[in-house]
Amino acid sequence: MHRPQRQAEGTRPWNRVVIDVPGPRFEPTPPRLSGGTCPDAECDGWSAPGLTLRSASVRGERHRYYRQPRQDATCAVLHEESGVVVFAVADGLSSASAATIGAAEACRAAVWALHAQLDEGGTDFSPDFHGVARHAAETLHRQAALLRREPGPEQVEELVATTLVAGVARPGGHGAEVSLFRIGDSAAWTLDPARARYRPLFPAKADGDLVPTSVAALPRVPEPLERWSGRLAPGQVLLVGTDGFGDPLGDGDGQVGALFAEHLAVPPPPLWLAHLLDFSRETFDDDRTLLALWPRSEAPR
Repeated sequence: MHRPQRQAEGTRPWNRVVIDVPGPRFEPTPPRLSGGTCPDAECDGWSAPGLTLRSASVRGERHRYYRQPRQDATCAVLHEESGVVVFAVADGLSSASAATIGAAEACRAAVWALHAQLDEGGTDFSPDFHGVARHAAETLHRQAALLRREPGPEQVEELVATTLVAGVARPGGHGAEVSLFRIGDSAAWTLDPARARYRPLFPAKADGDLVPTSVAALPRVPEPLERWSGRLAPGQVLLVGTDGFGDPLGDGDGQVGALFAEHLAVPPPPLWLAHLLDFSRETFDDDRTLLALWPRSEAPR
C-alpha cells in the first residue's frame, strides 16, 4: 500500500494514493449538464467548542470516465445556540436520472429540518427523525415537479431517489451524544484510531440479501426507520459515508481501514481528507463521501 506523505505548498502535486492494484489512470472528463451539476470534488472543515468536523466528497472513476456528475452529497452546520452539530450524507441512486439533485436536496432538507427542530426544542431537544425524513421526501417531490410536470410517485423515484444518513451530535464533558438515522445503504461507524477498530452503527449490506437495504430509498420513508443513538467517547471518531467508502472499507481490517485509521487519528486538513478519499483501487470506482466528527475538550483556536 502506498502511504501518502504530506507535502508543503508550492511543491509538486501530492502523489496518487494507490491501494493494491490501482485503477486505470486517465484525465477526468467534464460531466454532462443533464442530471444536475456539481464539482468533481468538494471538502469542508471547521471546529466548534465541542466538536471538530471534516468532510469530503469525490467523483468516482466510473463517473469521471463516462462524463457523469458526482451523485453523492454531504452537508453539515452548527446550531450555535445549543452547540449541536447537524449533518447529513446522501448517495443518489444510479437508476435516478437526476440523482445528483436528489442527493444534494435530501441533505439540505434534512439539515434544515433538524436545525429547525433545535430552534423549537431548546435544551429538551429530542430529534423527530420521521419528521425529518418526511420533510426530505416532500422536498424531493417538489424538486421532481420542477424537472417533470406532475410526476407520479414512480416518476419521482426515477428522477431523484437517494439514500440518506442524517443526525445530530451534542458535545458534552466526556465526548458527544450522537443520534442518527438512515434510509438506504449508506452507513456510519465509530472509529478507534489507536486500535484501527471500526464499529458499524447499522447492519452491513450483504451480497446474499434477498431484499437489499438499498431498495429503501427516499422519497420512500420506511417504517420503522433504522436509527442509532450512543456516546462518542474522547479519542473516537464518528464516520458517516456512502458505499463508495464503505464497500472498500469492508470490516476495516484491510488496507483501506489501516490507511484511514492512521490519517484520522487527529483531524487532517480538509484537502488532505479529499486526497485520501480519492485513492485508487481496482474495481472500486464509485463516488465516495465521508464525514468525520471528533470530540474536543478545548475551545477552537
